[in-house]
Amino acid sequence: MFWKNMNNYTKKTLNQFLRAKNRGKIRNPDGVGVVGNPVCGDLMKVYIKVGKNKKGEENIKDIKFETLGCVAAVASSSITTELAKNKTLKQASKITKDEIVKGLGGLPREKVHCSILANQALKQAIEDYESKSKR
Repeated sequence: MFWKNMNNYTKKTLNQFLRAKNRGKIRNPDGVGVVGNPVCGDLMKVYIKVGKNKKGEENIKDIKFETLGCVAAVASSSITTELAKNKTLKQASKITKDEIVKGLGGLPREKVHCSILANQALKQAIEDYESKSKR
């Protein structure tokens, strides 16, 4: 049953699912974003560690995710972490669902919501960090 629907996904999506990058948890993260969709059952957590680049700008020096969900959910989380890693917080916060879908070589229309969830989790992690750093 599981493999029956695999033909609906691009090679890039399947690769991100089967060989997900940045999977796991960061100990003592600077920011955490948690999102879920009760309809499909997907749950995503994104952890970030913030540092400074050579220009002194705050950037995402490490990022990891934990995702419970379908192929598209895991793949969207993985590609989102790849897109955000080493970007400034400002650059990372501008990543769009369309960039996530493009990075996966496309998603079936009924799975695009997974890219939105991954994007929201990233943005929540950044917002969590920013709210903590302003205290």
